[in-house]
Amino acid sequence: MTHDHDLVLRPTPAQTEAALNPPPGRNGGDLVVETLAGLGATTVFGLPGQHALGMFDALRRSDLAYVGLRIENNAGFAADAYGRITGEAAPLLLSTGPGALTSLAALQEAAAASAPVLAISSQVPTAGLGGGRHGYLHELPDQAASFRGVVKSVHTVRSQSQIPSAIAAAWKSALTAPHGPVWVEIPQDVLLAGTRLPVVTALDATPEELPPRPELTAVAADLLSRAERPAIIAGGGVVRSDASGKLRALAERLQAPVVTTFGGKGAFPWTHPLSLQSWLEDRHTTDFLEDADVLLVVGSGLGELSSNYHTFKPRGQVVQIEADLGKLESNHPALGIHADARLALQALLETVDERTDEDAPGRVRELLDKVRERIAAQELTLEQDVLASVRRALPAGSPSFWDMTILAYWAWSAFDPRGANTMHSAQGAGGLGYGFPAALGAATADPTRPVLAVSGDGGALYSIAELATARQYDLNVTWLIVDDGGYGILREYMTDAFGEPTATELTRPDYVALAESFGVPGVRTTPESLETDLAKALSAPGPSVVVLPAVLRMFAPTHLG
Repeated sequence: MTHDHDLVLRPTPAQTEAALNPPPGRNGGDLVVETLAGLGATTVFGLPGQHALGMFDALRRSDLAYVGLRIENNAGFAADAYGRITGEAAPLLLSTGPGALTSLAALQEAAAASAPVLAISSQVPTAGLGGGRHGYLHELPDQAASFRGVVKSVHTVRSQSQIPSAIAAAWKSALTAPHGPVWVEIPQDVLLAGTRLPVVTALDATPEELPPRPELTAVAADLLSRAERPAIIAGGGVVRSDASGKLRALAERLQAPVVTTFGGKGAFPWTHPLSLQSWLEDRHTTDFLEDADVLLVVGSGLGELSSNYHTFKPRGQVVQIEADLGKLESNHPALGIHADARLALQALLETVDERTDEDAPGRVRELLDKVRERIAAQELTLEQDVLASVRRALPAGSPSFWDMTILAYWAWSAFDPRGANTMHSAQGAGGLGYGFPAALGAATADPTRPVLAVSGDGGALYSIAELATARQYDLNVTWLIVDDGGYGILREYMTDAFGEPTATELTRPDYVALAESFGVPGVRTTPESLETDLAKALSAPGPSVVVLPAVLRMFAPTHLG
């Protein structure tokens, strides 16, 4: 019996002719770039190095666009953002040893945020694999071991024939829910050797689906349909699976208030009558969620930040939908549903009964009024005005990328992202230096919209080199640097804990002059002129820097009783 798929695999005469007569001058690096192109990649990020030159030489013979950053970690952040914006696996080309290891912090952020990054590094020649005794430059005894605790999967290639399948397997892994970074390493000699293998064309790396088990969604639907005070916590999984529309439909059918986690910003409309917004670091919000008799948690593991520093103690029945099996019921007992958020929400939409609850919008307004009153009592007008100015200056639909800085901590709770998949930060792993290089990756993914990056002066010093990248590729990124003379949040933490800070004060450059030395226009602004200066910078093509000298304060901790 002949199956349909048998017919698909038969090459056409033209394919046979091309396969038997590959173009001359190809090497193992060509197999890498051909595989990436065959999988649908159009852009790669990275930084060349001695062992990886075979890959980079092959880029000359391909149609792939290359964006080269100045530091591997920043290249990883750029790939992370490209993956978040496009939903595609973002290739990251790296060298061996120090070059590879320098990307680790970025890959940790990609793992924490479920961003699909396909890292491909070189390795020492095949003879040195697993040894660590041969004295090759950049040699590690076990390079892959450095990545196994960070990425979803590791793939080591030892021959050219393994390259297409290894990269395709990694691609599939990166895009199977939960998304995440993956690692492929290829020895230098395998990349450099000439090849007679045919040009890579037919590849299938379709991600595996992760549907919910129907008996679990049946129970969840029954619980939600009969609930008196249902509520929903929407995490980053809703954004990654492009399920915000289904979330809204379900919330409206159930009349269930929705709070979004910091990683799930934009998963639910900010001004919707059922929106609790993102005030998770607020005891009033925590109390509201604890009072729910059925709490639906979608795409969140309820980690430290999402649980108000583990003070959240739900009293009702928790239903948790989570694609990462290790996060299922990791913090709270629940009806755990291991599934992609989009597929699980669709199943619930098809089975829940419609609820009527005329009190729900009123309870939402009451909670938000309490939050506003608490913030208003703390005399934080400057901070609120600065954040409001940023929101007014940033066009709706433009993405923003936030470093670990006080203004970003405000934005987690108080910033209206105006759409799903538009606001991103480094809160997954919490590393400094994310904002600007990530914004460069987003601008590469979509050059039609201006992109905003927000850093403190401490985080900005991690990323200064990438002003050269922004200028070289003429990327539409405006970088807002809030200059408070040091690591502002650490200064606050240490002052609160010890009475005075240590190691938090920084000598820093004139950021405006520094930007202009790279050929990037810069302006020094004030809180009063921030909106005008930022809007002007965002409306101008190409990169720009806006520096705001200001000392901002965080709102008071609210997880205490």
